[in-house]
Amino acid sequence: STELISRQSGPTAPAANMVAADIPAEVLAARDKLKARLGDVRTGGKGTARRTKVAKHTSHAADDKQLQAQLKRLGCNAIPGIEEVNMFKDDGAVLHFNAPKVQASVAANTFVISGHAEIKKLEELLPGIISQLGPDNLMNLKRIAESFAATKGGSKDDGGDDDIPEVGDNFEDVSKK
Repeated sequence: STELISRQSGPTAPAANMVAADIPAEVLAARDKLKARLGDVRTGGKGTARRTKVAKHTSHAADDKQLQAQLKRLGCNAIPGIEEVNMFKDDGAVLHFNAPKVQASVAANTFVISGHAEIKKLEELLPGIISQLGPDNLMNLKRIAESFAATKGGSKDDGGDDDIPEVGDNFEDVSKK
């Protein structure tokens, strides 16, 4: 061991000569834990840097071009002037597109709606969406009306009849009071 010390020189000589007994147990446990977690993450030998995860950068422009080419082949034409599109789901939710790009090919029975979509509840869109509701959404509309009536009707029954007088057999007698 004394021969090793005399032969080595430089800044790493003291660290290389440390015995496992000189290193605290906490440090050894932490090193073992790191080895177990990271395993073989080096790209080369002992002195090389660890490899970081390479993020794949994919461009959606190529996919969009291919999609537009297929739509052109089907004969889809843009339909201007559509302000919103609503698609009704079975659970009562609405897929709402605000100012979408709509393309259609009637011959191929194909409609393409693209743009930013939001999933909203039917109650959020109700005043302006009633004309778009069909027989499929009748149950959802009944459910909304019942819940609305329950919330409004329950509050009126508690104290809403205070200003209405009780009318007996003769209405004329009550009105003269």
